[in-house]
Amino acid sequence: MSELRKLQMDELHRKTVEEFRRADKLPVVVVLDNVRSLHNIGSVFRTSDAFLIEAVYLCGISSVPPNPEIHKSALGAEFSVAWKYFADTKEAVAALRADSYAVYAVEQTKNSLNLCSFKVDTSVRYALVFGNEVRGVDQAVVDLCDGSIEIPQFGTKHSFNVSVSAGIVLWELYRQLMPNVKTS
Repeated sequence: MSELRKLQMDELHRKTVEEFRRADKLPVVVVLDNVRSLHNIGSVFRTSDAFLIEAVYLCGISSVPPNPEIHKSALGAEFSVAWKYFADTKEAVAALRADSYAVYAVEQTKNSLNLCSFKVDTSVRYALVFGNEVRGVDQAVVDLCDGSIEIPQFGTKHSFNVSVSAGIVLWELYRQLMPNVKTS
């Protein structure tokens, strides 16, 4: 047998939905600011499940579960990851700030922090705001944030797909925080 044999599903030892709900979570909330694509929303749920994210906040025009189009890319993660809906992203940010989260827009702004140099403080709970596929994070929401994080890019395009951005940034926070989170 090959040393690179693909593992079977039962060899992956994944959590059940109930085990996920009881597990320690990364102290991170993902906020989706008017994300229109149901596939992007589903993908963010799936990534949030993979990295033990605390919750996803769906705002504005962002659709909510249950939805068959979200389910297509979430593959059931919409049942494991906690979520809330806010009609206005500013309300979500205000609620998070009132609950002592440090709120960062993932956006290209003047004085944004390069993701490569962003150092997580393990005593802080974070909320990350990801924006609309065309307009990004609304400026009124950016104005309410503690800062912004920018993903470095070197090609001709000025942005990543929102679900790709979420994967990149959540991996970096997970990488820095995982020694402090019990994952089993």
